Amino acid sequence: MRSVPTHLFFFCLFLTLSFSLSAQERSFDDWLRDLRVEAISLGIRESTLEALDELEAPLERVLELDNSQPEFVQTFTRYLSLRITANQVSRGQTLLQQHAELLEEVRQSYGVQPHYLVAFWAVESNYGRATGGFSVLQALATLAYDPRRSAFFRRELLTALQIIDEGHIAAANMSGSWAGAMGQLQFLPSVFYEYGVDGDEDGRIDIWNSLPDIFHSAGNFLNNLGWRGDERWGREVLLPENFDYSQVGTRTQKPLQDWQDLGIALVDGSPIPIANMNASVVLPAGAAGPAFLAYQNFRATMGYNPSTFYALTVGHLADRYTGAGPIQRMPENEQAMSVADVRELQALLNAAGFDSGEPDGRVGRQTRAAIRAYQESINFPMDGYASAQLLDSLRN
Repeated sequence: MRSVPTHLFFFCLFLTLSFSLSAQERSFDDWLRDLRVEAISLGIRESTLEALDELEAPLERVLELDNSQPEFVQTFTRYLSLRITANQVSRGQTLLQQHAELLEEVRQSYGVQPHYLVAFWAVESNYGRATGGFSVLQALATLAYDPRRSAFFRRELLTALQIIDEGHIAAANMSGSWAGAMGQLQFLPSVFYEYGVDGDEDGRIDIWNSLPDIFHSAGNFLNNLGWRGDERWGREVLLPENFDYSQVGTRTQKPLQDWQDLGIALVDGSPIPIANMNASVVLPAGAAGPAFLAYQNFRATMGYNPSTFYALTVGHLADRYTGAGPIQRMPENEQAMSVADVRELQALLNAAGFDSGEPDGRVGRQTRAAIRAYQESINFPMDGYASAQLLDSLRN
């Protein structure tokens, strides 16, 4: 893909900052006129920019989805069960066989194993069947006009116009999610522009319809995220009774030998295999749920989508394609915390002297650190997990 000249980059940065400061002080039509000026400065043709004339006022539905916050914080059990079913596993195995030649070609080019590519495809778009029904230009224009993250989405919108300008897709066919993620890979325009590959060599990159383009682009992106073709993503393990839960999380990486020395074993109790690899311990449902050793490919997956649940689901689905069984130690009756519960938990932590930041109902890094500190003070396992049990303890 072509890059933007340096002098134009700084000019556009100036325009972006200037326009974002006053976006809501001007009408949407005036804002679009300014956007057109910036697009022309990037070399985008007037004929391409005619697509801007088709845009409506900001879509309320996009803003509703952007502003919506779920009533409950989704549990790992729920997240996994919605994405991994017997039918999903069976369909993925069929598609692996159906597209074996293409997937092997991609593996040889980028080092990403076929069963992982198909797992990403499944989780991102249900094997291409759920790619989103929004106009990408309309969704990005709505989010770029809104002042909260206008600079980010303005850049994505301009990149989407460049993609159209280069002939990869017609504006009318550029569909995606309400947040502008596109095609069967759900790439943002910036990811498409940086990592998209013309796998079928027809002169354009089509991640909506062309499987060679879809898989080559995914392989290229994952390779650049640090994917290792000779390693797995991770594995479920058993932690020893005296495990130090302060070592949980992707910030802590240790050689496999070190984890074995600490007593971590396979779920059947046998020693974990030793290789020249670093790993982190991940607990998606706290100390009472399953434990995983996560390797470099897990971290690469989080570069695709920075969600622990997402990365575990992709890895586990890939394992299921190759005959692995379900996760062994899924929690029973995992109880969801409502956003209000988490907000109360944060407020109670703050009142008890454990700084979790401004109560916002979201369990981020600062909240997890506060939970660990509180857990240490009451001799609970320091897993940093926001649970109903923990909330009850704080209430009492």
